[in-house]
Amino acid sequence: MWDPDKYLTFADHRARPFYELIARIQAESPRRVVDLGCGPGNLTAVLADRWPAAAIEAFDSSPEMVEAARARGIDAHVGDVATWKPQPDTDVVVTNAVLQWVPGHPDILRRWAKELPSGAWIAMQVPGNFDGPSHTLVRELVAEKWRSRLGEVDIRPADAVLTPTGYADLFDGCEVDTWETTYTQVLTGDDPVLEWISGTALRPIKAALSDEEWAQFRADLAPALREVYPRQPDGRTWFPFRRVFAVVQVS
Repeated sequence: MWDPDKYLTFADHRARPFYELIARIQAESPRRVVDLGCGPGNLTAVLADRWPAAAIEAFDSSPEMVEAARARGIDAHVGDVATWKPQPDTDVVVTNAVLQWVPGHPDILRRWAKELPSGAWIAMQVPGNFDGPSHTLVRELVAEKWRSRLGEVDIRPADAVLTPTGYADLFDGCEVDTWETTYTQVLTGDDPVLEWISGTALRPIKAALSDEEWAQFRADLAPALREVYPRQPDGRTWFPFRRVFAVVQVS
């Protein structure tokens, strides 16, 4: 289950890549703009403000997120990114920090490029830190202590996303702009990296455990995260976070 309040705790950090992503979309008057994985809708509203004449579609797989988006006035619906198909007038597709959860998403991106009208735009951003300590420590803890309890819970592997070049290679004949950025995020509070990943990477683990087990899992993980991401003397914690971007204009 996605927790909109937990997700929005770090709204500024999570929003910055979105703004840098959509800044590269050069569509002037799109007919239809689609936000796939709209979350609580706070960023979908930005798309509506930028293209006020466009029809806005918003989907998320989480009913809780869709409810939060609808509370903001977004006409959001529960939907599956993997099976979504564009309507004929779709000119912009945005998917922000979503496809890392979708196995086989490179094939989905190829399909969208074939199904969208010529000149349409695909803009995607995914976290690229699955080989970073925040995630490797989780996988190690699960393997050492929690595998029998968690079974086949979806814990994203180190190669869950491609490199910028890997994404560029997907779109034959299209105009492609891919890049990556590592943000040194400034976090504060007790165990801030644990709090950050609790709203995203640890969500499947939390859903599979009882409240007591979840508290124990956090207690097991917290010391290792503190060692790798130490608090500075002024109370801040540095959290390097890599993001991978692609903006494509369909041929």
